[in-house]
Order: sequence, then structure tokens, then C-alpha cells
Amino acid sequence: MKNKPLLLACLLMPVFVWAQPATQTIRGRVVDKESKYPLLGVNVLLVEETGSPTGTISEDDGAYRLEHVPVGRQTLESTYVGYEKAVVSNIVVGSGKEVILDLEMEESTLELGVVEVIGQRSGETRNDMAPVSARQFSVEETDRYAGSRGDPGRMASNFAGVQGADDSRNDIVIRGNSPQGVLWRLEGVSIPNPNHFAIPGTGGGPVTILNNKYLDNSDFFTGAFPAEFGNGVAGVFDLRMRNGNNERHEFSGQLGFLGTELMAEGPLSREKGSSYLLSYRYSTLQLFQFLGIQVGTDAIPQYQDAAFRFNFPTRNGGSLALWGVGGLSDIDILLSDQEAPDTSTFLYGSNDRDQYFASRMGVAGLTLTQPFSANTFLKATVSASNQLVDANHDIIYRHVENDLFVVDSLPPILDYEFEESKISFNAFLNQKLGRTTTLKAGINADIFRMRYEDSARAIIVTPEPELPNLLGDWRVRWNAKDGALLLQPFIQVKQKWGEHLTAMAGLSSLYFGINKNSFSPLEPRLGLVYDLAQNQRLSLGYGLHSQILPGYLYYYGFETQGSDPQEHNLDLGLYKSHHLVLGYDRYVAKNLRLRLETYYQYLFDIPVDVFPSSFSIVNTGSGFSRFFPDTLTNAGTGRNFGLEATIERFFNQGYYFLFTGSVFDSKYTGSDGVLRNTTFNGRFAFNLVLAREFTFKKGSAFNIGGKLTYVGGRWYGPVDEKASADALEVIYLSQSVNTQQFRPYFRADVKASYRWNRPRVSHEFSIDFINVSSQQNILSLTYAPDHPSGNPIREEYQLGFLPIFFYKLDFSLGKK
Repeated sequence: MKNKPLLLACLLMPVFVWAQPATQTIRGRVVDKESKYPLLGVNVLLVEETGSPTGTISEDDGAYRLEHVPVGRQTLESTYVGYEKAVVSNIVVGSGKEVILDLEMEESTLELGVVEVIGQRSGETRNDMAPVSARQFSVEETDRYAGSRGDPGRMASNFAGVQGADDSRNDIVIRGNSPQGVLWRLEGVSIPNPNHFAIPGTGGGPVTILNNKYLDNSDFFTGAFPAEFGNGVAGVFDLRMRNGNNERHEFSGQLGFLGTELMAEGPLSREKGSSYLLSYRYSTLQLFQFLGIQVGTDAIPQYQDAAFRFNFPTRNGGSLALWGVGGLSDIDILLSDQEAPDTSTFLYGSNDRDQYFASRMGVAGLTLTQPFSANTFLKATVSASNQLVDANHDIIYRHVENDLFVVDSLPPILDYEFEESKISFNAFLNQKLGRTTTLKAGINADIFRMRYEDSARAIIVTPEPELPNLLGDWRVRWNAKDGALLLQPFIQVKQKWGEHLTAMAGLSSLYFGINKNSFSPLEPRLGLVYDLAQNQRLSLGYGLHSQILPGYLYYYGFETQGSDPQEHNLDLGLYKSHHLVLGYDRYVAKNLRLRLETYYQYLFDIPVDVFPSSFSIVNTGSGFSRFFPDTLTNAGTGRNFGLEATIERFFNQGYYFLFTGSVFDSKYTGSDGVLRNTTFNGRFAFNLVLAREFTFKKGSAFNIGGKLTYVGGRWYGPVDEKASADALEVIYLSQSVNTQQFRPYFRADVKASYRWNRPRVSHEFSIDFINVSSQQNILSLTYAPDHPSGNPIREEYQLGFLPIFFYKLDFSLGKK
């Protein structure tokens, strides 16, 4: 068994066959950043480290093409009279697929001449209405960072102010906020939690449904985000899908930890420029069971996901795209199959029952992107989405004979099914009002249909340890079918005053038709950016943001009369926060950037108990459990403040590094009026990511890198042992919640990859060593009534050392 991982790696590593030096084509379109209108006559230059630069000029539809580009990392520069120069670096060119890269150029405030100021650098967002706390991330970054696993959520945990600190899930904590405050958008519309095994009311999961291979460069926001983003108080993922190749058919295959993947793209009509893109992935964790590698449970998760996009060009460089993303997942955690007592705990389940869990998520949409003129641009998306979670639990009655378990019975104790469907619409019009002013106005709308059904039986603990626990009668806790409309209109404007000062202002509003209290009439957003000398910039951002609760919380019945749960939270309103951020950026060198941000966030109208207690909704939203609230009221408050630093060396001359550090404080006040630490108040978070790339002849490259993470532990409190024994789960003493802290979280990851090219074919083999020191990080406390140690309160640990590999093959067929 010990040699099986090495044997597997050897089997996956194809034979190295050296070929003639491979080349590839880089092509795309050049458009105005504001209006998306194609630009004619743009000089597009390939900047090579050796030899003279080569270039081309864009055509009347904005198209450009650079052929016979050597494989490896390349840089493009584009210049145009009256526009700021745009530079795109670290373009990974492989022989298996063409590089299709659309370039956006920003019009200068100057009347004539090519402006030498670089309009957009690495990491700067595509959305130029965001003055602070915003970053663009690329597909390549989700693969490059050690430990990211191609997952946008895990990748984002490397950024300043963001922490994960949970190996079993990809929830992210932004500036001390709950993960449920993160808004996920795809092609402009909000989407359900895009993760397998998603628990209602959470923003993450163990495995992402999203595949970075079909995503385009996207934006990530951590505070004071623009007016177009509503229904989120912590952060925003604004994701985009890319189009397939419209000239030749290309294929990818990948075998790895996250699954076996197949992908195809190509032209539907070469004459019309239409294209298709198809992706499918199936889990391969059964392979890890064969290798004897632990992944958090002896039960093997089953999941699959798929995506598609069909793109049809329209006039003036516009397009109509039909797209979709979805996934299915299920897991059966059967502790009744255990033959002997075990001292282990389970990251994904309780230790006294069999659990059957299944989930699905899907969204499909139609997006129109249409420039009308050199100054006017429209984008509209309509989509339909669905998310369903189905779970059943059977309690285990068993005894021990001859040191082996004998199962007596498996009566059911839980049956629930939650389903949310949604029709979503997003549309905005972008209008350039001259060189210095841009206006953007639009609306986001969601029509919800919700169905929540849940029945459970209480476990009655008997006073005599030798007697089995009893089961109570079935109680209906949820039985709701309802619908509601969410509307969020917005308007925002950007004004440039000269070459140095830019101001942004916006207004938004949020209405949720579930009750009369869920209405926020005016939410202002403001921003200022001042460019100083010597590549320095000051920025300021402010915003008022609001968010609805997870749908199932409105309909929970804390008490049941007959078979009707008494819903007592139907009148809960929005919870809100003010964001204020001050930032400073400086390019210390051409490829070295320093960024500092300090922020203050005040949260109010937070749901808390109506009677004096320590409970607050700010401490929920992560983990594998739902929340069962008593009667709540919007009377809680909270505040987060901190200082963040980022030192980033962009990939150049074969290496890069990213250091992020943040010190912060996150507190809240419950209905008892006591100021406490939030569960996520780690107080500090530090990350260091770095890598070195060695290039060889014929375009091959070896990359070795690592990541160090050191984050303050989460907070908890003394356990109420009697209440925990009665409830068979950990119950904390209310008056002393979050007065104790787990030890700091530390993890070291190492990643190595090798890619090589042959004509029309490229290969990559990568292995990611997660937690190479096998650090025992504490996740939480769990209740294990049958634990052989006799102490049912157990510390639940994160995953230990875990190797994650993949082998990827890209190849293409056909000619233009």
C-alpha cells in the first residue's frame, strides 16, 4: 500500500517525446472598456524577452491575430491613439490550445496621442466602478497557488482580509464576517451556493461545482462594492464564463483528486463565428480509498457536474450566449457497518447514526451582450436556477459482543427536503457621456419559489447508562411552500477630473416581498481615487449594504401544534452594514506592488433572540449543520475593523510571490447587550505564496512552489454538559459564549508541476501536497456519545497530510 501513490504517479506520467519547438496562435478582439465597441487599428505587440518584438493591427471588427507565438509565458501590449496603453502579462501559451484573449482599452482624458500610463495591470478588476477592496483573479491563479485545487473560494483565501482555516470546506471569512454574507454571481445574475454537498444557509462546501477551465477572468470584492451588487454584506464573486474556440475543435482531459474531467470546444459555424463549449466531471475519490488515503470519512462522496455554453455573435461585436452549470452529489455515511469500537471522529457526520445526504444545484441562462455604438452598451441576462437538499438519518441501536458491534435496530429519526427555485433577471445600460464621464444603470430581479419540509424525532436520554435511549414522537419543524420577489435597481456614475482624480457615486435599493420589513429604500455607494506621483494611488470607498436571510430561517417552527409548525420569524427584516475603506497602492518596482487598506464596518439590524441571550446570526453560516432559531428580532449590532497589507511580485523572470497579512477585530452584541468576539474573530491572518518556474528547451517548464498559512483560531466557550447530554450535541453556556479560543491554525502546502508541449498537444502533471507537516488543527467540538474514551465532548480535527494530483492533456483538431 505504501508504494501505491508512487505507482499511480508513474502510470499517469506519459513517456517524454521531444519534438520540434512548438508554437501557437494568440488571437481575440480589442474593444473599448466602457462601451465594448470594437476598435479598429489598435497596435497589438508581442513583447518577447529575446529577439525583436512582433505585432499586428486590429481589424474593423476589433479582431487581431498573432501566429507562430513560442509556447511559454508571453506578454501583450496594445496601444491606440486617445487610449491608455494596456499590458497583459503572464499569458501561458501551450501547443494544445489557442489562446483567445479579448483586450479592453480605456479612453484617456487627453484629446490626442498615445497615453503611456498603463490602463490596467495584473490583479486590477474589470469593473472600474470599484475604487477599493477589489481584485481580478485569473483561471491560471486558481491553478498556480498551492492548495487552491482549482477552486475560486480556496484561491481567494490567499488574499488580504480573507481566511478559510477549514480544510474540509471552502467557506471564506471576509474581514470577520460570516461566510453566508458572500454573494455569488455568474454572468450578472445571483446563483445558489455553487458547491457540492451544500448545506442550506452556508456559502461554501467540500468541493466546488465550478470548473476553472470554463471560467473567464473574474472579479472578487471584499468591501464597499459598487451599487450593482446587492444582497450581500461581506463580499462578492462576480464570475464570467468564456466562449469556446470558434475556429477549431479543441479537447481536454484530466484525471485528478477532484475527478475525471472531459472538455470539448469548437465552432458551430466558422462563417458566422458561433461556438460551443462543453464540460463534464465525475468524482474519483474511490481511487483514494484504494490507496488507503484518508479524506475525512470512510464514506466515499459521489458527485458529478457539467457546464455548457453556446455563443452566437451579433452585430457590432455583440453576442447571444446560452449557458448552464450544474452538479449532483450524494454520500451515505453508514456507521452501522462498523465492526468494532473506534476512537475516530468524522468531519462529515455524527457518530451515533447512519446519514444519507444528497444535493443538487443547477442554473441555466441566456445572455445578450450588445454594443449599440461607440458610447452605448447593453448587457441582459435571464436565468432559471434550482437547488435541492435531501437528508435522512437513522439512529443506531447496537451492543458489543466479543469486542464486535451487533446492530439491534436502525429506526429513522430525521427526514428533510429543502428546495429553492428562482427566475433571475439582470440588465444594465452603460453610457459614455464623453471622455470623462460614464453612466451605468440597471436592475437585478429574482422570483423565488421555496419549499421546506422537515420532520424529526427527539432522542430522549435515559438516566441508566445500560438502557438504550428512547425516541419521541415525530414533530414537523418545516412545512412551507411560498414565493417572493426580490428587486434591486441601481445607478452609478464615474467622473474623471483630469489625469489624477476619479470619483464614483451610486445608489441602490433592495426590496424583498416576503414581508413589509424587508425594504431598504436607499443605499449610497461612494468612491474616490487619486493618482499620485511615482506610481502611487490613494483610494476611498463607502457603501451601505443589506442582505436577506437564508430562506429556510423564515419558516422554522420552534413549536408545533398538531402537524402545523408555528412559524415565528416571518417578519424578520434585512440585516445591514456600513463599509468604509481607505487604501494606498504603490508600485515599488515594475513588477512589485504594495497595497495597504484599513477599514471599518458597522453592522446593524442583525437577527438576535427576543429574550436576553448571546445568540447572533453573525456566528452562523459555516459547517455541516443547519440552524434552528428561536424567535428572532432585528436588534443586534456588530463592528469589524482592521488593517491589511499585500506585497505582490507579479510573475516575471521565472518567479513570483504573494504575501498578505491582516490584523483585525470582529465583535458583536446579542440581545443581552454584551459585546463579544464573533466566532470568526481570529484577530490575525498571514499568507505567503511563492513559486519558481524553470523553463527548458522546446517549451517545457517545471514549477515548484509553496504556501504558508497562519491564522488565529476560532472562538468557542465552556460546554453545558447536561444540556449537551440531553440534546446529544454540543451546547455552550450562553453567558460565556466565545470567551475561549482554539489555538492558531497553521498549514504548509507544497506544489510541483511539469508541463510540456508537442505539436497540437500539451501535457501537464501536477501534485499538491496539502498540510505537509500533518499539523493537527482543531476544527470544532463535537459530541460523540459512544466514544470509547468515555468523554463525549471531542475535539474535531482538520484533515492531515493529503496529496492531490492531476494529469491534464490538451489537444486540438482541424484548421481555420
